[in-house]
Amino acid sequence: MTGKEVFFLLLGASAGGFINGLAGFGTALFALGFFLTVMTPVQAVSLVILLAIVSGLQGAWIVRHSIADNPARLMRFLLPALVGIPIGITTLTYIDAKQLKLVIAIFLLVYGAYFTFKSNLPSIDRRTPLVDAVVGFAGGLLGGMASLSGALPTMWCSMRTWTKGETRAVLQPFNIAVLAVTAAMLAFRGVYTQTTLLYFAIALPASMIAAQVGITIFKRLTDQQFRRMLIAMTFIAGTILLLRELL
Repeated sequence: MTGKEVFFLLLGASAGGFINGLAGFGTALFALGFFLTVMTPVQAVSLVILLAIVSGLQGAWIVRHSIADNPARLMRFLLPALVGIPIGITTLTYIDAKQLKLVIAIFLLVYGAYFTFKSNLPSIDRRTPLVDAVVGFAGGLLGGMASLSGALPTMWCSMRTWTKGETRAVLQPFNIAVLAVTAAMLAFRGVYTQTTLLYFAIALPASMIAAQVGITIFKRLTDQQFRRMLIAMTFIAGTILLLRELL
């Protein structure tokens, strides 16, 4: 392994770990660009998934009490998502994944730009179990079709008047579970080669340390600051996704 490979590997792992620790998602958003510089797309994606799962467990631990206080809220999102994933994978052969990603990117951009520059945040405070289930299912569906499982849940959760702990108690375990299913399917297909696992062993410490830095900052954010950050993240995610698909 060359010095260049190690440099971009550690850089991507650190960037992805930090944003995962800070926001509870977004590892691929910040890490893939670095990883794709020195490895194949299959290696990069499979590595990002493993790092997101392992570093994400740290973030899930800090909101474990919020998860335990209302597990039904998480299950309203997660159980439908687990149904949606295989359906999304099955329909993948019938859709244009690139066009779908472009549509989602534009949706994220418009949503993020609109609410980022508004003085008042959206504030939905009533219980919406049916909408939660639909968003969870759609997240799983998009995860199977285009690896975009977190887009809709992030947008929906940022509109709720939940505390930052309650919001993260949905997004973090939701993403971990969806990614774990994806990792299992990739492992079944034999994509985790010795080279990929070596990349993982080298990248993991950097990802874990960077995630702790992100978690430290997360703890200092107010609930409103965290909601605004999530909305800004949707704008950033849409921008990066749009540029990646167009270029």
